[in-house]
Amino acid sequence: MLKLIGHPRSRALRVLWALEEMGLPYDYDPARPGAPEVVALNGTGKIPVLLTDEGPISDSLAILTFLADRHGQLTHPAGSYARARQDSIANYIVTELDAALWLYAKHSFALPEDWRVPDVKPTAQKEFARAMDHIVAFKGDAPFVAGEIFTIADILLSQCAGWGLAIRMQLPGGDFGDYLKSLRERPAMRKAMQIVADNA
Repeated sequence: MLKLIGHPRSRALRVLWALEEMGLPYDYDPARPGAPEVVALNGTGKIPVLLTDEGPISDSLAILTFLADRHGQLTHPAGSYARARQDSIANYIVTELDAALWLYAKHSFALPEDWRVPDVKPTAQKEFARAMDHIVAFKGDAPFVAGEIFTIADILLSQCAGWGLAIRMQLPGGDFGDYLKSLRERPAMRKAMQIVADNA
């Protein structure tokens, strides 16, 4: 059986949500970064880690891609143009949107205090806003960010949007805001958020 390791108030939420969407059985250990059981599986100490019968997988995007491909859910078919576009958008979310959030977080609380440079936080806010504008354009009039079906790219985007909201980043409104709200209201996301609440 799959086992997810990682506190839910982290990128592990993405994997919890995907597992619930797919209806897969899994065990769960809400370990925090750097915990001995995390370091034993991922030398960086970072979460999430997914333990499979074949070995551990780290990095939330790698885990989501593995699950989607292995179980044929939450993804466009491998080798299709739609899949290439999905991958492009997912990578953009991680390298631009997530990166801006993490830059802000590191210089707010995650780094040792004497490493922090508070003056970079306004830049992180601007980078987040610019990246979100691009994502709005990527989605266009499609029902989901990578086209006609709900994919792992929507999970990545929604988790980043929620993180941004928590630290008072500006989110788009209008139709795109309604789309983001609809993602948060999916039953699998509600189940994942209950796990967050249970492990607060």
